[in-house]
Amino acid sequence: MSAHFGIEQCESFINCHLRAPGAGRVAHGMSTVRRAVTISRQSGCGAHRVAENLALYLHEHGDGTRWAVFDRNLVEKVLQDHNLSPRLAAFMPEDRFHGIDDTLDELFGLHPPSHELVRQTAETILRLVDLGNVIIIGRGANVITAKLDYVLHVRLVGSLQQRCRRYEQAEHLSEVEALRRIDLEDAGRRRYLHQYFHRDLDDPLLHHLIINTDRIPCEQAAAIIGNVVLNFSAKPHPALA
Repeated sequence: MSAHFGIEQCESFINCHLRAPGAGRVAHGMSTVRRAVTISRQSGCGAHRVAENLALYLHEHGDGTRWAVFDRNLVEKVLQDHNLSPRLAAFMPEDRFHGIDDTLDELFGLHPPSHELVRQTAETILRLVDLGNVIIIGRGANVITAKLDYVLHVRLVGSLQQRCRRYEQAEHLSEVEALRRIDLEDAGRRRYLHQYFHRDLDDPLLHHLIINTDRIPCEQAAAIIGNVVLNFSAKPHPALA
């Protein structure tokens, strides 16, 4: 089984969950316990690889329920949920927001106000975690779902040297280009969380678990997170109790 989920696979996953309320979930091989994971990360920590391995681990070591990963494809899901033009995807990366550029874009009508796009993104995130069995990377998902006791929040960190090396190898970038990309992405995500949620991206109290991927390989990190998820104090879904 591949742990990779594109938007089409995620849509199939969601539709299957929505068609099987109540006891029907058991008949469809779905968990009667609602769980979800958010992953916050420093750029270049291998978050997507961790998430994909985590989805596979939870499928194989849990009750056979499929898990879906939402990363870049989350933008597509937001656009679908709110009937927005696909062209808006270019304005929605969490590491894009640069104050003056965003204000000018809104002024000239290139896209709706950013806070509205963020609100719509939050609505989609809440809908996804309500379905359960999802892993959501970034987008302030840990803050948006902070009051939900069935969601586990994970933060991935690493040294600049190792994160730079990952980008050089994965994206075939020079060291200078990799460092610039890491700096821009980390700064953009920090602005995103501060501007729209008034929280510090590096606040350790936002997370249940912080993993240094310099010292713990992505596959092992996924297994650690998976074991925590499977033993997490999750409660039965109210509709299934």
